[in-house]
Amino acid sequence: MLPGVSFKSKILQLNVFVFGISLFLSLLVFPLHLFSQKIEIGAGFGAMNYKGDISPDFHPGFARLGGNIMFRYNLNNSVSFRASALLGKIYADDKQVSDPMNQIRGMSFNTKIDEIALIAEYNFFNYKYSRYHKDWSPYVFGGLAAMKFSPDQDPIDDYKTNQIVIPFGVGIKYNIKRNWGINLEFGTRKTFTDYLDNLGGNHPGYPKFPERLCP
Repeated sequence: MLPGVSFKSKILQLNVFVFGISLFLSLLVFPLHLFSQKIEIGAGFGAMNYKGDISPDFHPGFARLGGNIMFRYNLNNSVSFRASALLGKIYADDKQVSDPMNQIRGMSFNTKIDEIALIAEYNFFNYKYSRYHKDWSPYVFGGLAAMKFSPDQDPIDDYKTNQIVIPFGVGIKYNIKRNWGINLEFGTRKTFTDYLDNLGGNHPGYPKFPERLCP
């Protein structure tokens, strides 16, 4: 075993992907004018990525498609609250990672993610939908979410697949015209489980710290 090497917590990263061009999530929103533009509904798509034991660094090739729907309430021009549901998958493969320890272990996983989140947003500019001009604003967001994850392999241990996660990140919103807007968003999820990759704990058949072969 190599001294001084450790693999610790997992972070589920939502790396956004727009039209195959950049790493941002595209979210179309439609304001309901019956409520004086207080309420928006929308849907979006993007790419979900993972960082953890099997992928200690960011690997764009591990990205998998995800999608979401959302309901947003604009308290004022600066503060918004939203509820969202997200579906997607995360994936990684030891054999595609350059670290020798990963190469020796040779594991891979493909995990389905379902998430329901409550999130607060803060707009740096006073954002509003207007018929007469196009408005935009960068924003930050954070909140709390419930996640269910389902690895496609048989579980190596008895662990809970329902977890609480903390989503947070940054984005930019742009009003195309009065009835339509686009959000471009990058976010991460801080998790409290070590089993997203079905590799948590110290299972003897799938060591987290593979030993080097000695002559």
